[in-house]
Amino acid sequence: MESPKETDKTRMTKALAVRNKCPVAKLCGSCSYAGRSYFEQAQAKEKRVKRLISSYCEVLPIYYCEQPLYYRNKVHSGFKKLRNGHVICGPYEASSHRIVEVDSCLIENRIASSIIRDCADIAEKFKISIYNETRNIGDLRRVLVRTADATGEVMVVLVIGSTYFKKKKLFTDELLKRHPEITTLLINVNRRHDSMILGSDEVKKVIGNGYITDVILGKKFRVSADSFMQSNHEQAEILYSEAIRLAGFNGNEVCIDTYCGTGSTTLSFADFVGSITGVEIKEAAYKDALKNASANKVTNASFVHADATEYMEKTSKTDAKIDCVILDPTRAGTTLKFIKACGKLKPEKIVYISCCPETLARDLKGFTAQGYEAKIAEPVDMFPWTDKIETIVVLSKGIDISAGKVQVEFSVEDMDLSAAHGNASYNKIKKHVYEKTGLQVSNLNIAQVKRKYGIIERENYNLPKSENSKQPNCTPEKEKAIVAALQYFKMIG
Repeated sequence: MESPKETDKTRMTKALAVRNKCPVAKLCGSCSYAGRSYFEQAQAKEKRVKRLISSYCEVLPIYYCEQPLYYRNKVHSGFKKLRNGHVICGPYEASSHRIVEVDSCLIENRIASSIIRDCADIAEKFKISIYNETRNIGDLRRVLVRTADATGEVMVVLVIGSTYFKKKKLFTDELLKRHPEITTLLINVNRRHDSMILGSDEVKKVIGNGYITDVILGKKFRVSADSFMQSNHEQAEILYSEAIRLAGFNGNEVCIDTYCGTGSTTLSFADFVGSITGVEIKEAAYKDALKNASANKVTNASFVHADATEYMEKTSKTDAKIDCVILDPTRAGTTLKFIKACGKLKPEKIVYISCCPETLARDLKGFTAQGYEAKIAEPVDMFPWTDKIETIVVLSKGIDISAGKVQVEFSVEDMDLSAAHGNASYNKIKKHVYEKTGLQVSNLNIAQVKRKYGIIERENYNLPKSENSKQPNCTPEKEKAIVAALQYFKMIG
């Protein structure tokens, strides 16, 4: 347990020194950077993002994860019965359908891992038939566990291979006896012949209300079995905070948030813009988003059940005035049609949250062709040890390519006058703080301290729309380090 006296610097120093020593990493394949220190793997990711993105814009230093172990709040596992009757559980070996037996995964939520292991033990105890993919017969196929860090709620989905689960009551009673922390238990039938975790059949409730509730940046989010939600709660709050900070909203923008899932991005951004419309193709996530907006009493957000590209194309053919488009697509990135629709719609700003720098680089090329310029990028380490890395990029409409004309648009507010005023960039301040103290501060931390000490940003830049807006607070230790940096750069006395 963390000592109450343990400082931010101490926590980060410990995190950077952590090594992933998983004994089955090579078989599993999930942790591409197993064996390295956390610092080494984070630096490798930062280097990868810079290699792909730095030709478009400045790339800020990577935002580290202070807790790089046991962070995944969405975990799933397959099962296999050995010839001796022993049932094993774990992920599939890379590029195969062979189960890798895992006793305790270093990146999975500990409660989720314990539930999965007990599912295998209960299946062996009661001789539950395990699904055979080759023969397409058997009961227990997979298990999905989702946990909510802020509320402690736990969802378990038992995925079975047929409509009738022969020993359902025996299994579920034993599981709930061993894990009373489970708040909702569900069953889903999956007859598919692919790697999809859940089948298309309706998810049926055994106990609970069928969903869990988590809290991000002060807002409650309802999460169903198949809904998208970032799988690292702490880093999700940082990701959204940094995206809001980098976007520099003035509080009046009309926004579209595409690939919005359950509305976590949409509703987090809602406090800082005039109005925002979330677009989501999955019906379950769309319904959750509507309920989340209602539960949080957000009146300036609405949601549309539609494909992101189709919605953008349709909107681009209207006279709608959109100030900002936000997109957070899958690893595949967005589509060329989506990008061209943005070109026609001409929002002043685009906020791209990517989980794959390769497809991000490809899409930035497309946006550039539509007259957009990437202004700043920041990688956030959402998934330590894996090859995944989130990157925020803010683009603005700097070039009008219509009718063969090239027009550069700028204002005095957009000009970098830091040298003339003896100021330092956020990047320089962060670097100075880290070099002097070992603390990792966010851009939002710096903005909060600058505001406190009377350094006025351009109107509404980095500031919440209202004093009551939920914001991550800067700790006293970080504030002291930022103040010292501001003094070093002669920004305050």
